[in-house]
Amino acid sequence: MSLRKFISNKSIAALAVILSAFASTSAFAQAAAAEAAKKPVDMGPIYKSAIFYAMAFLLLCLFIAIIGKALKVYELTREAQDKPKGINWNTVNGVLFALFLIVGLYGVYWEYTVHGKMILPEAASEHGKKIDQMFNITLILTTIVFIVTHILLFTFSYFYRYTNKRKAYYYPHNNTIERIWTIVPALVLTVLVLMGFLTWRSIFYKIEDPNNKPISIEVTSSQFAWAIRYSGPDGVVGTKNFKLINSVNALGIDFKDKNTLDDQSADEMVIPVNKPVRLILTSKDVIHSFYMPHFRVQLNTVPGMTSYFEFTPTITTEEMKAKTNDPTFKYLFLCNKICGDGHYKMQKEVKVVSMAEYEAWLKEQPTYLTDDLRKEFNLPVTPAAVTAPADTAAKDTSAVKTKQLALNN
Repeated sequence: MSLRKFISNKSIAALAVILSAFASTSAFAQAAAAEAAKKPVDMGPIYKSAIFYAMAFLLLCLFIAIIGKALKVYELTREAQDKPKGINWNTVNGVLFALFLIVGLYGVYWEYTVHGKMILPEAASEHGKKIDQMFNITLILTTIVFIVTHILLFTFSYFYRYTNKRKAYYYPHNNTIERIWTIVPALVLTVLVLMGFLTWRSIFYKIEDPNNKPISIEVTSSQFAWAIRYSGPDGVVGTKNFKLINSVNALGIDFKDKNTLDDQSADEMVIPVNKPVRLILTSKDVIHSFYMPHFRVQLNTVPGMTSYFEFTPTITTEEMKAKTNDPTFKYLFLCNKICGDGHYKMQKEVKVVSMAEYEAWLKEQPTYLTDDLRKEFNLPVTPAAVTAPADTAAKDTSAVKTKQLALNN
């Protein structure tokens, strides 16, 4: 064999790769052993590196390729010796299909029993129950179809694998089967679509009860924070204008609108149980996604457009702690749109409390209109700020009079 053929031979190349990998592994093992004599080896950084998994994947591919080449050589050798084929690949493929079916069905069972426990607890809002019901119906139907179709697919592949003893039957068309697998899925999908449409209408088209008006809360998204504004005693959230945004007026509130004067700001969202809440969603910069997973609420916040979502919470925070057996449980709202490198920071706590607790909490929240904003927009300063110096002056005057009387005596 010439040197050129020797170098280009695939078996020799594969052997060289194996020897190189073995030598590298041996050297790495010797170095690790020598280092271990001094101190324990920390393999954590190695397991976290992408190179480790890339090399492991390449070695696995190499191992499979070597096995394949060895089998190919085995088959060619038997063919050159006029011997019958040693491996019936049709049978091998059929058995693999059957094994894959068993493993796949177990995987479905494992997903339901293991990952199924990781799903969210029951919905904490009225409309959330309808969404969960629709989701469960869809999941059950698709799971049944998935299991039945795959059992048929892999079972047919096993039982009707090629053999020399059987001739394939030519079966080009069947109108009855065509009608069944066209009409049945069409009917099922029609029911699911109608269910979703009716659920959507019940969420977004509600008749307001004059005796139970919703609480209005405005939530403004920006990179990378949320700003919460409550409507105040008048029950109306005032207007704003992006042209008014500056270092003092971060939201661009238009204080010419009298409804803005009593609006309140908050660092967290606190809402009363069994009371409708009307969310007013806006964005200052890019598209974000307002997401309250436990209440089944999600709606994009789009710059230049105001979106609305109304829901009614049904389970308080304390009740959900008991239901989930988790004393640290918290409701959250967060951004469900990858809006930049600080996306992960966009979350705030939501507390669902009784009406009495909500009213007590609301009284403690400051108004959005501060004294700095009053000066910025030439509005009257709060009475407390005006009367404070007068009170101080009065106290100073009385103190001086007291001192003078003492001196006279």
